[in-house]
Amino acid sequence: MAKGRELVGRIKTTENMRKITRTMEMVATSKMKRASDRVAAARPYAKALSDVISSLFNADLAERFPLLRQPGAEQRVAVLLMTANRGLCGGFNANLIKEARLTVGQLEERGVRVDLHVVGRKGIGYYRYLGRDLVTARNDITDRPSAADAASLVDGLMADFAAGVIDGVYVIHSKFNSVLSTPPHTERVLPVAAPKRSGAGRDYLLYPSADAILTELLPSYVRNAVYRGLVETAAAEQAARRTAMKSATDNAGEMLNLLRRTYNRARQANITQEIAEIVGGAAALQG
Repeated sequence: MAKGRELVGRIKTTENMRKITRTMEMVATSKMKRASDRVAAARPYAKALSDVISSLFNADLAERFPLLRQPGAEQRVAVLLMTANRGLCGGFNANLIKEARLTVGQLEERGVRVDLHVVGRKGIGYYRYLGRDLVTARNDITDRPSAADAASLVDGLMADFAAGVIDGVYVIHSKFNSVLSTPPHTERVLPVAAPKRSGAGRDYLLYPSADAILTELLPSYVRNAVYRGLVETAAAEQAARRTAMKSATDNAGEMLNLLRRTYNRARQANITQEIAEIVGGAAALQG
């Protein structure tokens, strides 16, 4: 009955694994709901900022604001990659890293020097394994990012761009379209491009002036773009983990069914063999 005892051990192990994956699925579902609420809350503010800037934007103002500077040919840029601190979320981190490799490769093929900034242990671990130097390596941002986190990431890059040290900033993050659609996305946040006007233009009463308003709004617009990248990546991570853990739970259930059938067949075969031996022995005694 050694095989039977081995099967019992495998059944218990698989049952414990299924309990763990089911619990992780439930936790990810709960976190995903809160994270998706933060994504939904961030979008109206971003749209309002975009509408105001598009209404104020014109060529004369663009010449007076460093964040609107449109460099001719890029010589040096910063790439900010956002990944997760944890795994067990399918191909989520691998897809983001693949997008980063593609973006960095295309930039370097054009002769652009790339400064790499990485958020999340998975991205940091990957590039350190490759031996690539990272300008920034942040693993202290949780799955509940704040506006202060976004400001700490991008304020230094805005200062470098305004000073002409770099010619652009690219942010690579997951785009949270739905639970099943979270593709990696590359967004150029600097220089600030003129947002497209949505609908009819609005008539604003400006106080104190368009210059003063843009001085405050442009940094807020860039910080908000980074913040949206953080919250959408956090929501996408939980969605990917929920999907991965649900698949693992379903697979564990199928494995349990197979192991139980195998155990029952082995047990039935053993009982049949014992009965045959008893009948044979009895027949031998009678004969």
